[in-house]
Amino acid sequence: MEPTMAVDMRTGVERGAAFEDRLLGVVNSASLALGLSIGHRTGLLDAMAGLEPATSEEIAAASRLNERYVREWLGAMVTGGIVDYSPSRKLYHLPPEHAALLTRNGEANLAAILQYVPVLGQVEDRLVDCFRHGGGVGYEHFHRFHDVMAEDSAQTVVAALFDSILPLAPGLDSRLTAGIDVLDVGCGQGRALVEMAARYPSSRFTGYDLSREVIGRARQDVKEKGLANLSFEVRDLELMRDDSAYDLVTGFDIVHDQRRPDIVLRNIRRALRTGGLFIFASLGPDSFYALRRA
Repeated sequence: MEPTMAVDMRTGVERGAAFEDRLLGVVNSASLALGLSIGHRTGLLDAMAGLEPATSEEIAAASRLNERYVREWLGAMVTGGIVDYSPSRKLYHLPPEHAALLTRNGEANLAAILQYVPVLGQVEDRLVDCFRHGGGVGYEHFHRFHDVMAEDSAQTVVAALFDSILPLAPGLDSRLTAGIDVLDVGCGQGRALVEMAARYPSSRFTGYDLSREVIGRARQDVKEKGLANLSFEVRDLELMRDDSAYDLVTGFDIVHDQRRPDIVLRNIRRALRTGGLFIFASLGPDSFYALRRA
């Protein structure tokens, strides 16, 4: 049977009006995302989570911020349905069910993820130029990208590393304790590797990332923590030529970002020893997988 296309019975005027409403909603939501990113970075959301209903002056004092700006931000949050407001008493309140999803001590801090909106917005001019002339936009132009990635990874990958991710492979904990060779591709600031290297001192850990800046930060962190079993290298994963060098390769939220994921996956397979494991995550904290090389 041939598939049928859903028929929109609305008139052109009705469809146009509905689409206009949708676009205005996009503008409002984008603006709200920027406001929530600011609330996260300034600590306003965290401060409000610990307060009873309070005035803008009290919230500004608790967060040590300028009251005029705090008041304007609160107005946007009230309009966006994030914060409750009592006009008669001029009191603002972040509901606990909202705080659970917007603060550092909550169940899942989605405000941290909203930082990607302003981060990506910074390179719009360069992207427009790429549309016209081709090429690409280097990591160095994405200001704060790796900081946001590290914060995101801390609550999605690092927090689940020992309880949920590594146990995907039965017996892996014992092997890591005894000592194996581990590579993390697209390691960023290397927070997952730092945790593993500290927990498994008999194993040897290496991190690859394309960004010289982020590898520099990772090396400094290793130096400060005194981890002799962990090293980092600047490496393009498409050019990786490690033959049967590792017992375990990890890659968290990196495969879908590659220009040529087929080449990267082929290189990862080549880097694994026979029976070696590739543990990776793709697009979300509930999307972790473990594959064994035959």
